[in-house]
Parts: sequence; structure tokens; C-alpha cells
Amino acid sequence: MRDDELLTVAEVMGRLRLGRSTVYALIRSRRLPSVTIGRCRRIPAAALRDFITDEMGRAA
Repeated sequence: MRDDELLTVAEVMGRLRLGRSTVYALIRSRRLPSVTIGRCRRIPAAALRDFITDEMGRAA
């Protein structure tokens, strides 16, 4: 995963093994940053990596 890559919601769902509504809830709560391009929502790969790192830190 390249840091400059933009992921779709479906790709994030697959990587996190979460449902669509859960991913959108993370976006709405600003725990998972995203950008909107036209009508498409994209999540920067670096933001997903940071989210996972933060979650691992909380679990420790």
C-alpha cells in the first residue's frame, strides 16, 4: 500500500473486515479521514495506516 494511494470505501471495508455502515461511521466521527472527489469518497492509504496504528495503541 503506497502512502499516496487513495482507497475506496469498499477497499477499506475489505482491509478492515468491516461493513459499509461502520466505515462510514468512522468517517463521520472523523476517526478515519477521507476526501470527497466529485461524488466519490476516498480514504488516503496513509490515513488508514495511521488509524490502524492508533487502534493498536488503544488496545495495548
